[in-house]
Amino acid sequence: MEKVPMTPQGHQRLEEELRHRKSVERLEIIKAIAEAREHGDLSENAEYHAARERQSFSEGRIAELEDVLSRAEVIDVPSLAGSIVKFGATVRLVDEDTDGETTYQIVGPIEADINKGRISTTSPIGRALIGKAVGDSVEVSVPGGTKAYEILAVNFA
Repeated sequence: MEKVPMTPQGHQRLEEELRHRKSVERLEIIKAIAEAREHGDLSENAEYHAARERQSFSEGRIAELEDVLSRAEVIDVPSLAGSIVKFGATVRLVDEDTDGETTYQIVGPIEADINKGRISTTSPIGRALIGKAVGDSVEVSVPGGTKAYEILAVNFA
């Protein structure tokens, strides 16, 4: 059983989602199925089939969340320190071609959200950054070729 690294905030978000799906969404879906059954013939009842499909998706997500949470390894990021990039680090980078700066936090695959500046340890840029230090240059293969970045700062706040 492989551990899933995550931040305390990521763990809390998953627990909240699981709690919501079990206590709120499940009840809503059961009610929708019951209402759809009242409309008669189930074989041609689109509302019934949609509710059952929603139920199937939700139960699958509940099982996935329970699995991930049972294997979670919560890492207290503020207790980490150093100038080496590792899980939980917030890394400020400069694109060596455009001089554009960007900041990412290195998180587990479950928490990754590029729109919120969180990249996975398993993503191409995450893998390239792990183990590097301030001042190091990294090259990342991207669909358009190769991008080069320099690490400007690493912190664990």
